[in-house]
Amino acid sequence: MAVKAMGWAHSFPMSEGVRAGRQWTRERLESLPWAAAEPDTVDAIVLAVSELITNAHIHAHSDAHLVLTWDGECLHVSVHDEDPTLPRRREAEPGDVSGRGVAIVRKLADEWGMRCQRHGKTVTACFCPAGAGTDTGTGE
Repeated sequence: MAVKAMGWAHSFPMSEGVRAGRQWTRERLESLPWAAAEPDTVDAIVLAVSELITNAHIHAHSDAHLVLTWDGECLHVSVHDEDPTLPRRREAEPGDVSGRGVAIVRKLADEWGMRCQRHGKTVTACFCPAGAGTDTGTGE
């Protein structure tokens, strides 16, 4: 059986903010057959994208390069920035206005990981919608 996948990529400059990333992601997800039946999963993906783009802009002082890949079972959200420093886990104090992004992504995603690369790092979060089954999202 052939594996079918579909994906999208877009760069979000620091000047654009995360709002554009959330909107762009939501629009792409609307094309997937499970999205309408799983609004909580869509919201979790959009929130994770928001957190990852925010981290790229604020902590890495970098544009965020977002790739969404649907493989028929999971949606993979990857954000690349130009800082090779991996995010570190920390406990935010109740009054802190930041420091929760990685914890939020870890909580929302079914799987997640990060890797250093020659020119920065990529953080990937995977979401497996319950109703997706083996649907490839290609209409076949």
